[in-house]
Amino acid sequence: MKKSKLSLVVLAAFVIGFASNNFAFSDGANKIAVVDVQQVVSSSAQVKALKKEQETKAKELQTFIEKARKDVASTTDVKKKQSLEEKYNKELKTKQEAIGKNYTEKLSAIDKSISGQITNYAKLQGYDIVLAKGVVLYGGTDITEAISKVVK
Repeated sequence: MKKSKLSLVVLAAFVIGFASNNFAFSDGANKIAVVDVQQVVSSSAQVKALKKEQETKAKELQTFIEKARKDVASTTDVKKKQSLEEKYNKELKTKQEAIGKNYTEKLSAIDKSISGQITNYAKLQGYDIVLAKGVVLYGGTDITEAISKVVK
């Protein structure tokens, strides 16, 4: 959960950074759009699939932990018990790291995809600036629904 919130913040920062880097003062009015990035991300089919995958992997880890506990509890030899605990702890750590790395990579790819789709939509619609909805007090065209449809 913490990583998904972090990724939302990173995505919002990217959108804000993209918009501020491309902000140009000119004699003409800029066409400005706002997007609720969190809503777009949470409605994304890719994000929903990733969450489901993470839930499945969490269940698999829980099953592994239960099996390891039973195995260790059934062993009577103290040295063998310690050896099994160490073995299972190493395996658990390896599995957790692999799951975390996989999650981070997939989340990063999703963030990049969504950011690209926001950029492409904005360019096609002629927007000069796209800001995160949370940083705009007034104004701008809300393109959240359109982006949500494109991202799905």
